[in-house]
Amino acid sequence: MTPATRLALSICALLAAPLAAAAASEPPAEAQRVLTVRRGDTLGELLAGAGVSQAEAHEAIAALRPVFPPRGLAVGQEVGLRLDPDRDNALLSLEIEPAPGRTIALRRQADRWVVEEQVIPRQRHLARIEAPIIGGVYLTLTRAGMPAPLTHSLIRALSHEVDFQRDIQPGDRIAVAFERLRAPDGDLLGHGQLLHASLTLSGRELSVWRHVEADGDVAWYHADGRPLAGGFLRTPLDGARLTSGFGMRRHPVLGFSRRHEGLDFAAPPGTPIYAASDGVVAAARMERGYGRTVRLRHPGGVETVYAHMSRFARNLKPGDRVRQGDVIGHVGSSGMSTGPHLHYEIRLAGRAQDPARAALPAGERLRGPELAAFHDRRRELTRQMAQIASGRTEVALAGD
Repeated sequence: MTPATRLALSICALLAAPLAAAAASEPPAEAQRVLTVRRGDTLGELLAGAGVSQAEAHEAIAALRPVFPPRGLAVGQEVGLRLDPDRDNALLSLEIEPAPGRTIALRRQADRWVVEEQVIPRQRHLARIEAPIIGGVYLTLTRAGMPAPLTHSLIRALSHEVDFQRDIQPGDRIAVAFERLRAPDGDLLGHGQLLHASLTLSGRELSVWRHVEADGDVAWYHADGRPLAGGFLRTPLDGARLTSGFGMRRHPVLGFSRRHEGLDFAAPPGTPIYAASDGVVAAARMERGYGRTVRLRHPGGVETVYAHMSRFARNLKPGDRVRQGDVIGHVGSSGMSTGPHLHYEIRLAGRAQDPARAALPAGERLRGPELAAFHDRRRELTRQMAQIASGRTEVALAGD
């Protein structure tokens, strides 16, 4: 194996290695994120949305500039990050693939940044995993060979319609199709895009397909062209455990029964909290009982509320626009709280809704040429998945 190939493998492993700590429901020593570029995004904005400080983002971009211009991002491109949550999401490394086979990796070495650029031929393979869900979706997929970052991305996408705390039952199954990138000699170099996912939940099937729209945006759709309902994350943080549901309950501090207007998720202090959908910051302040609270305003009269934070995201202020998945704060126990957790609410026209069941305004379904292109790609992917024979998990994609 050439030195270049070994280097590429080590770079790809930064994002592909399973998070053993996360699998054990403990906070990982390093957080891994894969960010997808959308129209108008800059690298600085992507890093800020992931919780990286402005000064550190500026240093990283300056180090990349000789080999990658800051405005060189393309819509749909992915940026892989490794962060240190124990040091306020300090950036450890960054990986970008500006073109197929060309990888640029930035990593911190002592007190300076090191940039490594490699050009390696890559062949796309279609991989498919199907398995009964045992121990949760994360454990099921990572044990079957799907990399942790793609697994996190899939869970976040499916969180629009699936409550992973309550909807998964014994006997449920999951099937996922995604890309593996291999060198000409067959060595695994990394992973590409998620393409399709199917969940069987108590006999009900949820099947969704990744689609690149005409303007370059990427979204998930049902087979008939309907978008994932509402576009809101029902669990806006990773590795959380539901501790209190929606409705009447005995208040753990006050000691009497009253309506609980959201869901509580226990998580380690400092766990990043994500914006559940695109929106505008309506408030980021201390509130009586709720402690440090962020309120986001979304189209269609929807408001989301995130309470008991230990701290807000850097420079977050009313009027800021955020996009789904941006870090808006961190888990804590401020206000009237018995331990570190997130209290999460969804309000529609001012009335609290059960985040696990809320019927939210749906996005627009695909129509006309966009729908036809979606169906063409879905049929082609279905044909390619059918080529994976029994006992095999992947097949080379022609033309790569």
